[in-house]
Amino acid sequence: MQKINELKLAKELIGFPSITPVDAGVMKFLKKKLNKLGFKTKIITFKDKKHKPVKNLYARLGNKNPNFCYAGHLDVVPPGNINDWTVNPFKPKVKKGHLIGRGANDMKSSIASFVSAVSIFLDKNINFKGSISFLITGDEEGDAINGTKKVVDYLKKKKEKINFCLVGEPTNPNKLGEMIKIGRRGSLTGKLIVNGIQGHVAYPDRANNPSTTIVEILNKLKNIRFDNGTKNFQPTNLEVTRININNNIDNIIPSSAEATFNIRFNNNHSSNSLKKKLNDIFTKVCRKKNSKYNIKYKVSGEAFLCKPNDFTFKIQNIIKKNTKIKPKLSTTGGTSDARFIRKISPCLEFGLVGKTMHKVDEAVSIKDLKNLTKIYSDILEEYFK
Repeated sequence: MQKINELKLAKELIGFPSITPVDAGVMKFLKKKLNKLGFKTKIITFKDKKHKPVKNLYARLGNKNPNFCYAGHLDVVPPGNINDWTVNPFKPKVKKGHLIGRGANDMKSSIASFVSAVSIFLDKNINFKGSISFLITGDEEGDAINGTKKVVDYLKKKKEKINFCLVGEPTNPNKLGEMIKIGRRGSLTGKLIVNGIQGHVAYPDRANNPSTTIVEILNKLKNIRFDNGTKNFQPTNLEVTRININNNIDNIIPSSAEATFNIRFNNNHSSNSLKKKLNDIFTKVCRKKNSKYNIKYKVSGEAFLCKPNDFTFKIQNIIKKNTKIKPKLSTTGGTSDARFIRKISPCLEFGLVGKTMHKVDEAVSIKDLKNLTKIYSDILEEYFK
């Protein structure tokens, strides 16, 4: 079997302007690549009334367990001002040993590396005992409603077993080999509206300024010490991301004030326990200030930890062997689709260096790309040994 070149494939994948949730033909392209390797493939489209359709791909080679799954996404964030780039973001070029293009490290190149690793593995192990699968979404950078979350539900209904999943997100801060993600913090966003009574600024006794109330609430929120962190997680943190009072007149006390905040929380908490704690604060302050409030929450994911096992440590050793760096087992960073996959399978995350993800001139080192292919190939060899 002919080896698939990871650099060539990465260039081809980046060439599709698959900005969330637009597919731009990239799923069909990858489907054909995997078909040539012998995979049975299916493009699964999910849609609903509130969100645009999203194409996802599930591919499997073999029909026996154990099933080793690689998960990733082919959607990318918008490039921003194209004139700020040194290359067309969707016409990737190699400069000074780096491949530049949107999705170069988040995360089309990682997908290319794993496809290449599979081609290398199959060349030596055509009759391996088990299955290799791909779970690829087009909705990781967006709302994540019609992507991996629904694919996981689909696989559960089909009674499709995944025994282990490697998520190829860019986990390394600066150098390939620095970090494996074994879990993620939860994410809770709240949009708070405090209602008061509008009035003339010269007669504050005839009004009820909601800005006073919301400032007191936000001060209390920022002074909460949720915890001191755990063995595997950093301390829970709240950040106020937006404060807005829609008032263009200087001599009017406004009728309402708004604020948005986000909490990244560890596994000492659940979204429900945090909501209760926050709601108690809102109620007490508003009662004291004779104000009313409305709160809307969005939970992007709960905190989770995939407890390290023997295979986790084997992967750690494989990475160290190839990079001369022993990767740290970490739960830092934002959310990823591992939050959905971990409900049906043990999983961990390891991919490229994320230093330039979402930036102008997003780039991946050619050396890192080759090393990642070797790491992925060695992982497959170890798993099916």
